[in-house]
Amino acid sequence: MTAALSAHELIARHRSTLDQALEVIRTRAYWSPHPEHPKAYGENGSLDAAAGKAAFDALLGSRLDLGQPGTDDWVGGETSPYGVDLGVTYPHADLDVLLPAMKAGQRAWRDAGAEQRAVVCLEILKRISDRTHEFAHAVMHTSGQAFMMAFQAGGPHAQDRGLEAVAYAYVEQVRTPDNAEWTKPQGKRDPLAMNKQFTPVPRGIALMIGCNTFPTWNGYPGLFASLATGNAVLVKPHPRAVLPLALTVQVAREVLAETGFDPNLVALAAERPGEGIAKTLALRPEIRIIDYTGSTEFGDWLEANARQAQVYTEKAGVNTVVVHSTSDYKGMLSNLAFSLSLYSGQMCTTPQNLLVPREGISTDQGPKSYDEVVADLAKSVDGLLGDDARANALLGAIVNPDVKARLEAAAGLGEVALASREITNPDFPGAVVRTPVIVKLDGAKPDDEAAYMSECFGPVSFAVAVDSAADAAELLRRTVREKGAMTVGAYTTDPEVEQAVQEVCLEEAAQLSLNLTGGVYVNQTAAFSDFHGSGGNPAASAALCDGAFVANRFRVVEVRRDA
Repeated sequence: MTAALSAHELIARHRSTLDQALEVIRTRAYWSPHPEHPKAYGENGSLDAAAGKAAFDALLGSRLDLGQPGTDDWVGGETSPYGVDLGVTYPHADLDVLLPAMKAGQRAWRDAGAEQRAVVCLEILKRISDRTHEFAHAVMHTSGQAFMMAFQAGGPHAQDRGLEAVAYAYVEQVRTPDNAEWTKPQGKRDPLAMNKQFTPVPRGIALMIGCNTFPTWNGYPGLFASLATGNAVLVKPHPRAVLPLALTVQVAREVLAETGFDPNLVALAAERPGEGIAKTLALRPEIRIIDYTGSTEFGDWLEANARQAQVYTEKAGVNTVVVHSTSDYKGMLSNLAFSLSLYSGQMCTTPQNLLVPREGISTDQGPKSYDEVVADLAKSVDGLLGDDARANALLGAIVNPDVKARLEAAAGLGEVALASREITNPDFPGAVVRTPVIVKLDGAKPDDEAAYMSECFGPVSFAVAVDSAADAAELLRRTVREKGAMTVGAYTTDPEVEQAVQEVCLEEAAQLSLNLTGGVYVNQTAAFSDFHGSGGNPAASAALCDGAFVANRFRVVEVRRDA
């Protein structure tokens, strides 16, 4: 295969970006090569807002032919949470044809080496970045995110996470030199001398199982970690969120072909309605790596049954915030209100349980009782979402009927402190838009425990009354240990309480945010600096991203010879 882009050209184009990424994963400083603002696009080959919307509109009702081998049917059926029928169809694969074709290109990809694989991945990310406006509409109309969130989280933030994975993959692969001269003294005899060659080799084909809510943000780390370490990647999107990942596969295949590699190193596995091919794929002997984001039930099944593969899961958890005391009561309420409202709580990092002492808390505005704290938080959410236009921009749309059902059922679990209300989206009358519900529960009642000790994914939170800060810390510990947590938050002005909560999080491996009152929220993490999940509690078996996330996707094979 003739390369239109040489390794030399790619290294010249992307090596400085890779070097900067390598630096910031070391320093944990802020950095992003992908602009967050929509107006930053429209030059140097990137699509501006109008061109991106036109490109998305042109996809509607089309057949997305990726040129994959083994296509035996065309499948689709996505309907936007905003009420738009996408009408896009995708190739359905005969796995007995597609999987061997994917393996065929791995030798050349392996032999290319860590640097060339990294810069090819960066070229893929650059071309995706140029189409950020188009991808934003694709993410919006499959996930239900509001446009700006879909633009940022589905675009630059997802691209950052992909680049971060490439940087970690590169570091781990070059930790061992390509070649070494080995000499062992033998006293009076001639020394023993050997030439040793070390090659990172891929595990095989990686299966990336996409999620409905964040198809690119959650998908890119595993996709690019596997590709950068030499593996072929089969992308199995969620049936309701195929388009963003199908476009990703399209770009990846184009770049691989232009750089002289087999485009079948990246392929799409779309499915017929109700086909459920994830289980079938997960047990195929060719699949050696699995990345999965979704329900605990299926994540546990993968970990128990896909024994031939290295499995990385991000599952459900019960995220908790301890509310003990604060020096900025207004800022605390505002920060929590935004965290509960963003994308209708449909984030794996959204707080669910707010642990508040039943005797109340101390604040810069004087003592506040448990009832006052909960009522004031309800007012803060109401104030944030009181204007329907602002509410639509923050809430997006309910992603599927299951979330709506949980939201409606939550009101029957306890005393409702804040009722959910329906909001009309004038641009998309078919969208289901609901404000959050806050339910008061007693942490001492067994019947209430059944509610707050289970994940209730969506715009539902529980204000759980506890006896003391010590009881809050102990309930936090039990929650993380038994149910897992992607995030933990705490508000306290007491150093001893802070230390107690921090110790729980260190012992139970949960990421902690303390006293957030400004523009950073517990349910947001920054690529290159923050770790998303820890891999140390039941919510996830991996962190995005760290060395452990990439190092087991390849093995180093040694060839040694007498010198």
